[in-house]
Amino acid sequence: MGKAKKDDRMTFWQNFISGGIAGVTSRTITSPLDVVKILFQVGTKDTKQGFLKSFKNIYTNEGIRAFWKGNGIACIRLFPYTAIQFAAFNKFKLMLVDDEGRLSPWKALIAGSGGGITATVTTYPTDMVKTRLTAQHTDPTKKAYKGIFDAFRRIFADEGILAFYKGMSTSIIGVIPFAGGTFMAYEVLDRAWDKPKSQMTPMENFINGCLAAAFAQTFSFPFDTIRKKLQAQSKALAGGGGVDIQFTGMADAFVQTVKKNGFFGLWSGTMANLAKVAPYAGLMFMAFEASKRVFLYSNGYTSSPWQDLPKPGVDQSLKPDELAKWLATQKK
Repeated sequence: MGKAKKDDRMTFWQNFISGGIAGVTSRTITSPLDVVKILFQVGTKDTKQGFLKSFKNIYTNEGIRAFWKGNGIACIRLFPYTAIQFAAFNKFKLMLVDDEGRLSPWKALIAGSGGGITATVTTYPTDMVKTRLTAQHTDPTKKAYKGIFDAFRRIFADEGILAFYKGMSTSIIGVIPFAGGTFMAYEVLDRAWDKPKSQMTPMENFINGCLAAAFAQTFSFPFDTIRKKLQAQSKALAGGGGVDIQFTGMADAFVQTVKKNGFFGLWSGTMANLAKVAPYAGLMFMAFEASKRVFLYSNGYTSSPWQDLPKPGVDQSLKPDELAKWLATQKK
């Protein structure tokens, strides 16, 4: 039977669901690292003594729950974000692959960037609210927002609809090297194992995701730092959200950060971020590939939900709806 050159064995919605599950799973596991990273970028006083000391300071001052501050809104954002990102990436990938089903590094960069930009524009307001919730203190007497929905309501009432898109232009600029670079590196690393994709183990997918994200995040991190400062700055939060500089916009935020903290201040929290983003991406790609195998099995392409091993006699080049019709004829 035919072997698919373009891997079109999952529907758009199956890619969507797989991406969403991958994002929520990886985000919840790595939430403590994300909280420390954001507070490093914003510039709060708890992070002035270094990465490891920051964990102790946050735990001492705010308790264990502080490490999951904003995780609810993060998951509400991340499910659609990673769902849209993976679904859009696969759509772009199908349009760009060659006749052998291969995607060149530059085309992978384009497809990854397209998926990242699509997801960013769609879900940006929830990311902004997540940053505000993370930047505020957990002490009830010092909180500006009572929760996710109260934050949306208060921000809209006090600052207007455009407040939900503060820093989005910076985010879009930053998502090109990060999302594009991550998917490009992931595609390249896939080939480095010199084995078919169907034979890749979960640990190999995890390693690929870790390395790909570490490579991409190093180059895009300054944009993420400025985005967090733009999002966190607000008169509604105690101390202006804890942001360590005053600025009038994206370009000025870059200038003021360099003036106050030096050029490498743009990479403040890099170690905390790499410690978070590498396992986050590794878990995300591992979870996506695992979910994908379950869908391929349920669609009838494979013999097991744990491995991408083609089922004997099944044409892998058929689309899911075409395979379903063919399988129906075999039962008659």
